[in-house]
Amino acid sequence: MALLDSDAYDIYDQLKYNFLFNNDINCIHILLNLYDIENNISNIVPNYISISNLRKSISKLLIDRRGNHLIAYNLGELIHEDINRLELFLYVEGYKYGFLNNKEANRLEDLTIKYYSIAELYNMKYLFHFNTQEEEVREFKDRIFSDIEKDEENSSKLNDLITQYVTHIIQPKVFSLNKHLDKQLSIDMDEEGLNIKEETLLTEEELENIYEEVLRVIMKDGQRMYLNACWNGLNDRVLKRYR
Repeated sequence: MALLDSDAYDIYDQLKYNFLFNNDINCIHILLNLYDIENNISNIVPNYISISNLRKSISKLLIDRRGNHLIAYNLGELIHEDINRLELFLYVEGYKYGFLNNKEANRLEDLTIKYYSIAELYNMKYLFHFNTQEEEVREFKDRIFSDIEKDEENSSKLNDLITQYVTHIIQPKVFSLNKHLDKQLSIDMDEEGLNIKEETLLTEEELENIYEEVLRVIMKDGQRMYLNACWNGLNDRVLKRYR
């Protein structure tokens, strides 16, 4: 017996939750099968971007603090698996959004046949995935991105999911950062001689600022990854028609 639509949504939501919040890797493979995109998405893999950007941002945020680069590095080591998992999820969701968009795939195909023959398309692994030199293709891509960003319902769900994930999974690790850093000693000289004391590595205010920066970077990079995945999915949908 076929599942009711509400039952299907419950299954999708549970799989998404288990992958993101329970780190169940099997759930992402089941989702790919249910979306019927697994054979296509293997053409492209996510380019994990947040960790590198995050370390640079945190190092800059703590520019006046000794050991800022080490703090940024240790933070990245602490949460990189969590960020990679989120980025993989966002990539899959974005790819699905593009791959299943038949209306826009038709429009992209109209552009495609202006530049490539059927024989060329048959042997191509990539279409306009990484090459938008043609002005009308670049304008089409910009319009697609703009339309996705203007989709308030989709954007709101995406932002809410990222915020919920960062709050529940990453925030506790950010605020435990001091436990993962070596203690430092502060040595002062006064009339009584040397005064050695153990410094608090990061204050509550600094940890709060770090968390806000982490959320900002992940939100920005996550949205960008989602858009790029949409574009890749759309291009793969067109190429699939010629294979």
